[in-house]
Amino acid sequence: MLDVLAHRVYRHLFFAQVIALIGTGLTTVALALLAHDLAGGQAGVVLGTALAIKMVAYVGIAPLVGAYASRLPRRTLLVSLDLLRAAVVCALPFVTEVWQIYVLIFLLNACSAGFTPVFQATIPDILEDEEQYTRALSLSRLAYDLENLLSPMVAAALLMAMSFDVLFVLNALAFVISASLVISVMLPEPQPLEEIPGVWRRVSHGIRIYLKTPRLRGLLALNLAVSAAGAMQIVNTVVLVRSMLGLGEKEVALAFAAAGGGSMLVAVLLPKVLDRLPERPVMLLGGVIMALSLYLGWLGPSFAGLVGLWLLLGAGASMVMTPTGRLLKRSCQTEDRPALFAAQFSLSHCCWLITYPLAGWLGINLGLTGTFALLGTVALTATGLAMLTWPRRDSREIAHEHSPIRHSHLHYHDEHHQHEHEGWEGPEPHSHPHHHPRNVHRHIFVIDNHHTRWPS
Repeated sequence: MLDVLAHRVYRHLFFAQVIALIGTGLTTVALALLAHDLAGGQAGVVLGTALAIKMVAYVGIAPLVGAYASRLPRRTLLVSLDLLRAAVVCALPFVTEVWQIYVLIFLLNACSAGFTPVFQATIPDILEDEEQYTRALSLSRLAYDLENLLSPMVAAALLMAMSFDVLFVLNALAFVISASLVISVMLPEPQPLEEIPGVWRRVSHGIRIYLKTPRLRGLLALNLAVSAAGAMQIVNTVVLVRSMLGLGEKEVALAFAAAGGGSMLVAVLLPKVLDRLPERPVMLLGGVIMALSLYLGWLGPSFAGLVGLWLLLGAGASMVMTPTGRLLKRSCQTEDRPALFAAQFSLSHCCWLITYPLAGWLGINLGLTGTFALLGTVALTATGLAMLTWPRRDSREIAHEHSPIRHSHLHYHDEHHQHEHEGWEGPEPHSHPHHHPRNVHRHIFVIDNHHTRWPS
């Protein structure tokens, strides 16, 4: 897996991602302490509201950035968003009111909602080989899981020598280092893209591609399964360990680490598995494993049993999340990648926006045993929907028919554009009125200007 780091551009981007993640993890701890300073016993309410604001920013801002990302120079955009994040984090130590936390958290995560999908859409343009890209996805999954495990420990060590305000400054420094690593390499520019008329059509372009593609509708259902399982683990672990089992903070940390450990184990093993198997059975198995882990929680496990369940849950979640980039890459034209990755970012976080409060509300009103059962049913139902909507025979090449049409748009002379020119049209890609006769043929099929619906 580490061989992919021999690619200089990817190596710089990967370490930019890792450093930014570590910085963000420090801010997560510092933000909890800041909320306690300002709100005391109401700190949980403040953090819950901040988490909801984060999800709203992710859901609302990502499609807006995805709509225009292909029209902007990537390196400039990524560096600008990193520096904006650094500026916002630097303002957090000066906060004196709770509402100021909410405003800054929205701004910070609005920048992240722009940065992350563009960053993710850039990687397949750098690593065009499918095998290398798969290993990069697993390495990225490992980076996220390591951040979840290591950042709280690093923060705890730093807090022994400094106040929590310094953690915000260190996060800002991490964003500046990330920006410097991005600016140190040349990134491939996005492909020229035909201007889509209308703001709403431009913003919803990636979501329309996503929802018209059967395999991605299956992915959306699996995103719901991941968020149902993940919300149970993130929201209710502290209640399970402290209140039901009567254990301490160390056991809470170990329970969280178990989910990260299961995810990391799968991320290491998955590249070899995906060399031999398609994504569909692997990802559907991940959904079943998550549902099973939640149903087993209905039995009221001991601490050792809970650690085993969270290990299983983390493994199932990684089986779904790690191959996601491969599905997105093969489901669109190169120029549509920023919009499609932004759609995945927005729609997946929309699932979290539903399941986070659901897990908390059910835990209070239904009890944790009932919450395990109900969220397990959500995860299993979502996996069943994915199985139904994602065809078993998911061929990349599909025979389909084109109706005759005359239109004008930016194009290259590919298999869909074999026509005469008069000499004034200019170099490719160019735009001019042209005619498509009725045609039946077979090729790699994605939703785009010439393929607006999936063949039945």
